[in-house]
Amino acid sequence: MDTGDAVMRGTGAQLLPESHGPKTQDDSLQVPLLKDKKRAGSKAPTVILGFECLESIGFFGISTNLVVYLQKVLHGSNLASASNVTTWSGTSYLTPLFGAIIADTFLGNYNTIIVSLVFYLLGMMLVTSAFLPTAAVLGGSSVLGAQTVAFVGLYLVAVGSGGVRSSLLPFGAEQFDDDNATDRESKGSFFSWFYLCVSFGPIVSGLFIVWIQDNVSWGLGFGISTACMALAFGVFVLATPMYKRRMPTGTPLKRLSQVVVAACRKINRRVPADAAMLHEVSDKVDPQPKIAHTGDFSFLDKAAVITESDFGEVITEEAGSSWKLCTVTQVEELKILLRLLPIWATSIIVSAAYAQMNTTFIQQGSAMNMSILSVPVPAASMASFEVTCVLGWVMLYGKVIVPALRSFYPGVDGEPSMLQRMGAGRLIMALAMAVSALVEMKRLDSAARGEEISIAWQIPQYFVLAGAEVFCYIAQLEFFYAEAPDTMKSTCTSLALLTIALGSYLCSFIYALVAKFTATAGSPGWICDNLNQGHLDYFFWAMAAMCTLNFVVYSGFAKNYKLKTVLS
Repeated sequence: MDTGDAVMRGTGAQLLPESHGPKTQDDSLQVPLLKDKKRAGSKAPTVILGFECLESIGFFGISTNLVVYLQKVLHGSNLASASNVTTWSGTSYLTPLFGAIIADTFLGNYNTIIVSLVFYLLGMMLVTSAFLPTAAVLGGSSVLGAQTVAFVGLYLVAVGSGGVRSSLLPFGAEQFDDDNATDRESKGSFFSWFYLCVSFGPIVSGLFIVWIQDNVSWGLGFGISTACMALAFGVFVLATPMYKRRMPTGTPLKRLSQVVVAACRKINRRVPADAAMLHEVSDKVDPQPKIAHTGDFSFLDKAAVITESDFGEVITEEAGSSWKLCTVTQVEELKILLRLLPIWATSIIVSAAYAQMNTTFIQQGSAMNMSILSVPVPAASMASFEVTCVLGWVMLYGKVIVPALRSFYPGVDGEPSMLQRMGAGRLIMALAMAVSALVEMKRLDSAARGEEISIAWQIPQYFVLAGAEVFCYIAQLEFFYAEAPDTMKSTCTSLALLTIALGSYLCSFIYALVAKFTATAGSPGWICDNLNQGHLDYFFWAMAAMCTLNFVVYSGFAKNYKLKTVLS
């Protein structure tokens, strides 16, 4: 039974009842071209997946080659261009948190996506036009004008992409009916397909759009990305009649703050002995609800109990609006969020290790013979191979790993749980760092003999890294959505994206520590300009150790984690 469907019953204590749950809006917006067609709810997830494919192409069509764009087109220095790219990238993964709060509090997922797409498309158009003569007219001189237009466009893209990222996945999940067994199974597949669609953009941009930008025209390359975004916008709006739309139910952060304040007010007050037996009841459930025993953060239960001293004072206030008395729903929402935080924190370490693909992996590859079977392969292009491996791992998981587990454990029905998959991903990430260290040891040994090994030696580490990504990130998106309070679906989903930004910042901090403690007067340090004189392998071993410790810590949290479905 959902926590929003119970009410306190006990001697000497009462609980403020609340009929709580998201409202669904289906027909508020009709598109003339489709208004006479029958709604096909089952087609909505397909439309959303197609939208994500186009959106991913548009975003990565700009971001993949952005540093070269800033250097060659806008004539920025190497250091300034790299700094601008990392700052913009970090902003792009921070804005989803704000977009999620707006979606959960004011606009809802659908309206947030629509508004964000306006900023998104406008920003891409500005970035595309930055190198055209019109940019000089808008900004003054040709270089300064182009830079102004480009950076305004880039940060509009960051704002728009943040709103879309925070709301699109929860919006897609809303299209499924949890009361239908088929829909519940389809929702699990939806998260995997959604992640594959996200991975589709880097493949297309890395193989085609980047080549067009470098060899044909920047205008054509960015134009293709902008056209994909415009097409995605149009398709999403035209499919509006198909969507199920949930409206926001209030201010989640305010609701959580009320619980803390109300609990602190009663911290020294005497609470009835049966205050741990918390219920709410609505007209949708049995008149005699089940008892939900709560253990973690039980001191917060005081916020939901009406004592004699405040019974007449706040009972007349609207449910959920008081800072002295809260509903069980509010209390349980805060408990769920607090239980999620330790699991969420361990994801930051995973993201810091994953960030090596765009930094030290490329530096390592640049020190190798960058050809495979006499075919030139730039070090940065190995990232496209990793995305391809992600697709392979998804197929391998569904066709080989899950059936094998079922054969070894006949009594187990279904696939591993989300917590188990995330744990496996954390352990595989440690393995990926260890493989990278072994490859670097091989490279250093060959370099000492005056030889140069092929960049093909990096294939195993990219393949293992892709496995960690599949097990960890797909399950993580599904987990945060499933465990999030009903009023904070978008906010909690965006927390999964926030770990990527925090992981990047943590990675920069780790680099600073490595430079400080390993670069001495007699040693250039583990990571230096000439990798043959450094010890990048030591760094990878340190990352492997950190990931292993992170796995151990995560295992402890996961073992004691109480699923929301179990608590309900």
